[in-house]
Amino acid sequence: MPTPDPRRWWALAVIALAQFIVIMDTSIIGVALPDIQRDLGFDQNSLSWVFNAYVIAFGGLLLLGGRLSDLFGARKMFATGWAVLLAGSVVAGLAETVWVELVGRAVQGTGAAFIAPAALTLLMMLFGAQPKELTKALALYGAAARRAAPPACSSAACSPTCSAGSGSSSSTSRSPSSPSAPPRPSCPARKASAERSTSPVR
Repeated sequence: MPTPDPRRWWALAVIALAQFIVIMDTSIIGVALPDIQRDLGFDQNSLSWVFNAYVIAFGGLLLLGGRLSDLFGARKMFATGWAVLLAGSVVAGLAETVWVELVGRAVQGTGAAFIAPAALTLLMMLFGAQPKELTKALALYGAAARRAAPPACSSAACSPTCSAGSGSSSSTSRSPSSPSAPPRPSCPARKASAERSTSPVR
């Protein structure tokens, strides 16, 4: 039986970091949305595309990323995904127009679509022969994803504008009787779900 590579736990740390960044890029953008809207001139209707551009590219290319990982190797696609994600981050960070920002976010999503399947493949290659270690590795891998997810509006149906709005209204929620306090924004997905649950069954 071959001796396990002692560097596999360091490799797991890199894989978990990759998963953390992939998930965080879908949630952390909510913090920056007010500044992005002010600096780049997004209107309220198009602002959600800063989030959607990443998610659509990520979800739409995920299967392609897995196939490319099979064809060219998980390590190569993992490194390629990091390079693409870094390039997209630079473009999005230096953007001065709306369309450049959206292109940068789409490139970030493309890089994430290359990273995610390659990372899981590498994890199975490193720990698949040891069931006990595989369980620990998968737990750490999942914990990294859970840590990156936002505490509220964690479902894909909730855009970052919901979480950003909830965070900005935390001070007003302490004094609901104040006449000057604006109404607290609610997530459209949650509101629709509540309306469906309270509607009478026909």
